[in-house]
Amino acid sequence: MTAGHNHEKPSWKPPERIGRSLWIAVAAWAALTLIGLVALWPSGSASSGNATDPTVRGYVVAAAVQPCTGTAVSDLIECRVLTVQLVGGKADGALTNLELGITTTKGKQPEVGDDLVLTATRQADGTTIYNFADYERSSALWVLAILFAVTVIVFGRWRGVGALVGLAVSVAVLVGFVLPALLDGSNPVVVAIVGASVIAFASLYLAHGFSASTNVALLSTLAALGLTGLLAWAFIEFTSLSGLSDENALFLDALGVHLDPRGLLLAGIVIGSLGVLDDVTVTQVSAVSELHRARPEATFGELYRSAVVIGRDHISSTVNTLFLAYAGAALPLLLLFTEVRQAIATSATRELVAVEIVRTLVGSIGLVASVPIATGLAAAIVTSSSKD
Repeated sequence: MTAGHNHEKPSWKPPERIGRSLWIAVAAWAALTLIGLVALWPSGSASSGNATDPTVRGYVVAAAVQPCTGTAVSDLIECRVLTVQLVGGKADGALTNLELGITTTKGKQPEVGDDLVLTATRQADGTTIYNFADYERSSALWVLAILFAVTVIVFGRWRGVGALVGLAVSVAVLVGFVLPALLDGSNPVVVAIVGASVIAFASLYLAHGFSASTNVALLSTLAALGLTGLLAWAFIEFTSLSGLSDENALFLDALGVHLDPRGLLLAGIVIGSLGVLDDVTVTQVSAVSELHRARPEATFGELYRSAVVIGRDHISSTVNTLFLAYAGAALPLLLLFTEVRQAIATSATRELVAVEIVRTLVGSIGLVASVPIATGLAAAIVTSSSKD
């Protein structure tokens, strides 16, 4: 299909020399990524052997509030006692009782009809004790996932399908490579760069096709990602972040998984920035393309200035989005600091908050930098194509 019949594709084609240079640059990075992927591929031999108790499903058939086991009514210590029917496995249909403490929180409490996930702990005498682990959510999550996929496909059509495949690749890369490689003891920063590169290649080409514009967006994304990683490394050092503020990192260490917590923090910033960066670079390349379509005679400077105006509008909203996303994730922590009446300046320098500040500001700087990088590269190429 030609460009004249597909208005979703860029209307420009770079000169053969420039187009070949773009493909060489992309191929070179792809080769380095492949080498990194092979070199860092997890061996699978680093498992710590820490296994959790098996889980079973069950649903609540009865619930009552009564004195906790070992207490009298006069002690006024009450527990919520649940009668749960087990689902699946050898104990299918059996009933078990769970005793849960009652708290003052307004959070959801198990009720009759709720589906639960229980841990099954086998005792030395052969009996099995069941404990409440969580609510069973797989059905609801599948409904939400299907609704999301249908929405993306209906409005995005074939590009939506490509975006979903790219999302699937992203999940596969994180689960199949990044996490096992980190547990295998590989350098977190290198693993993050290789993993982010694979995700960038897959998501951009699957969603936008193999073209010069996608090459420009990809190279701009990688350049901005490199800047983000460099800034993250510098300010993790400058602010003396230990990476140990996350209790999960401490828990991993307790399980015998000894990782570099600062490297993990840096890797998280790199991977977390990728999703927003490729959105901005694709938008800027498309903006330059459409401006060039409307004004083929426009010079590099005219195209750059016009497209940057669009980028500024995008950045002004996206930076706030980043801040709100991190603030929303840290909301319980911020409420805790407010409740204990800590000054804002004091709270901000605590590592729990400082980590989020570094994430937000470093990610935002990389995001802002991606606009002139993508705009300048795209404008240079489309104007050179119109001269040939």
